[in-house]
Amino acid sequence: MFTGPTPYTTSRAHVHSMAYARVGVETGVDRASPHQLVAMLYSGLLDTLARARGALREGQIERKAAELTRAVRIVDEGLKAALNPAGGELTRQLDGLYGYLSVRLTQANLRNDEAAIAECVALIEPLNEAWTAIRPQVDGPTGRS
Repeated sequence: MFTGPTPYTTSRAHVHSMAYARVGVETGVDRASPHQLVAMLYSGLLDTLARARGALREGQIERKAAELTRAVRIVDEGLKAALNPAGGELTRQLDGLYGYLSVRLTQANLRNDEAAIAECVALIEPLNEAWTAIRPQVDGPTGRS
């Protein structure tokens, strides 16, 4: 099992699972480990951004706005809220990145800027891939941390 420092809060998991549910990540929240909850948020964020891009391309501005608003909530109320202040430099870097993502997604919404959405996807995808790659180390032999 992974025992190193994490930028995410693992105590008070119940409080955080309620936050994850609030931002629309519903499937399996009650049974998910803290690591799995963050993975669900990354996945949900990427799905939401894909839907926003599709809506923008189709000229469905209201749907695009709803998807980008949801994306900002996932970042702010899910990913950013789950950061552990004791996580050190990595936590500070993720906090800064999430703040930047919120600003860029808001700008994308206001300006109908698909390039800004693509930029955010490009910033999140490597985090999602890295988070997925460390799952075996975090969850350990039981499949759950």
